[in-house]
Amino acid sequence: MEYFFSHFAYFAFKAPGFNIAFIHFFGPIRVSFPQLGETALTNPAPVLEIRSLHKSYGELEVLKGVSITANRGDVVSLIGSSGSGKSTLLRCCNLLEDSQQGEILFKGEPITWTGKGLSRRPSDPKQVLRIRTNLSMVFQQFNLWAHMTILQNVMEAPVTVLGRDRDEAEASARRYLDKVGIGDKCDVYPAQLSGGQQQRAAIARALCMEPEALLFDEPTSALDPELEQEVIKVIKDLAAEGRTMMIVTPVMRLAADVSDTVVFLHQGVIEEKGSADEVFGNTQSQRLRNFLNTDPPRTAALIKAPHLAATPPLVCCAKETTKTKSKNW
Repeated sequence: MEYFFSHFAYFAFKAPGFNIAFIHFFGPIRVSFPQLGETALTNPAPVLEIRSLHKSYGELEVLKGVSITANRGDVVSLIGSSGSGKSTLLRCCNLLEDSQQGEILFKGEPITWTGKGLSRRPSDPKQVLRIRTNLSMVFQQFNLWAHMTILQNVMEAPVTVLGRDRDEAEASARRYLDKVGIGDKCDVYPAQLSGGQQQRAAIARALCMEPEALLFDEPTSALDPELEQEVIKVIKDLAAEGRTMMIVTPVMRLAADVSDTVVFLHQGVIEEKGSADEVFGNTQSQRLRNFLNTDPPRTAALIKAPHLAATPPLVCCAKETTKTKSKNW
């Protein structure tokens, strides 16, 4: 790539991927970018990309060639019946589980492996740590330290793992606790909070790492319907901000409201994938139709799929919600 200018200048600059030189005279000046392609500026690498991933536990193959892409600002929801491989896929993304075949790329950087098959492991511990700190995970079971206050729980990882200044980490932790609506609970212990409050604390803990993406593993599954709504509201707010997220959820209304892409997994393969409109409003797979109609209240809550509902009167109560997101995060 070359550009020509007609101004007096004398300047040199070197950086990875750049080789720029301005010649000192009046007249045309050539500026060269020999190592920088135009696609690098217009098509940044996805935050997370999974290519033909296979995962087995012994002879049981759980994932059978799954491919998913999450670009910056995307929300990808994984739905499917129990045992379809949703949580396993999420744990493979964060390298909490080792896969046997396929590629995992973080911002275009492939994970390096050693060994093959069931012996395959990540070969670079520093790479694993770096990627894990940029892919914060929120689990089903909160996993808060019982002997620490909520504030201490949220600020511990930034201080211990990232080496941040304690005062800076505390200020950040308080800000994120305010963000999820429990800023007044900084000095209490997990046992003193409701399940919804504990899960919101876990979300604040994930945010405090300033990750590139958030991974949610059924964050509402351990909550009753009332407390579930507290957590869903936080997730919807994060989606509206343009956070990159991958969510395993049994809540179809949440998937319909916030997702750029919905992935239906069945027996370790992607049975259907597309936008919320496509997956819920123009369902192609009979298996997905059966899944959605298994639980009429779940199906009736869908905004965009009234034709699937087994109880039409409930569908009338659903109202359409739009999502506005900023891609800058």
